[in-house]
Amino acid sequence: MVSGPNLNETSIVSGGYGGTAEGIIPTSSIKGSNMHHSSSSSSMTAEETTRGVAVEKIETVKKWGLNTYKCTKQMISERFGRGSRTVDLELEAQIEVLRDTKRKYENVLRLARALTNHFYNMVQTQHALGDTFADLSQKSPELRDEFGYNAETQKLLCKNGETLLGAVNFFVSSINTLVNKTMEDTLMTIKMYENARLEFDAYRSDLEELSLGPRDAVAMARIDAAQQQYQVHKDKYERLRSDVTIKLKFLEENKVKVMHKQLLLFHNAISAYFAGNQQQLEQTLKQFNIKLRPPGADKPSWLEEQ
Repeated sequence: MVSGPNLNETSIVSGGYGGTAEGIIPTSSIKGSNMHHSSSSSSMTAEETTRGVAVEKIETVKKWGLNTYKCTKQMISERFGRGSRTVDLELEAQIEVLRDTKRKYENVLRLARALTNHFYNMVQTQHALGDTFADLSQKSPELRDEFGYNAETQKLLCKNGETLLGAVNFFVSSINTLVNKTMEDTLMTIKMYENARLEFDAYRSDLEELSLGPRDAVAMARIDAAQQQYQVHKDKYERLRSDVTIKLKFLEENKVKVMHKQLLLFHNAISAYFAGNQQQLEQTLKQFNIKLRPPGADKPSWLEEQ
């Protein structure tokens, strides 16, 4: 019985069964071809992604450059009286009042800080003078009483001065928050509103110029694109105008509330101190929930970092 061919020894050859081995297609060459194709596809995908990112960046820079050009052109036109600008008289008057108020409050803050520093130095001097009087009272028997009651007077003045400085420092801290945080936040929104107004007018002027030109297919496409950009910037401008109006309203209410409290504190504390009314001075601090640091604190209770 003739046995069949051994499958383990069978080869695929060109030219028929029993031909030369030159026609054998190695399995490794097929795998290598597939790996090369996969590597090429991956590198093409990465290259396409990189190209897409680069195109996106170029488009972003292009839009930024076009927007900057239009806004600069509008700004120059307004400055030389050739371009028109959108004006909200009532809102702009309120903005100007806010800027003027901020300048005045900054001056109050500067003077209040100067008062705190000067008064702190005086209290320190009174403290040192009281210690000196007390020491001399012990070393000068013939003037013991005179040095003694002067030492007590300076210590009392020093204690009342610390209490007053606690009140004044609280006043300074509150004004600082109002001016440099609350008002500044509103002014940042106003800055965004003013930029949006400039952009809106720039795209409005651009649309008006295109509308006066020819009406062929290319021109109409540009007009449609300009109309879309105009609407986008109009919506942004109106949204920020509404935000500014709301913030100005709340800022005014907050300012009145804060200043009513702080001016009452300042008046009561100063009046009680210079009247020598220690009880009223301490009551003023309790009324406004102001607590001084204990004598052993690292820093004086009235001198917080500004």
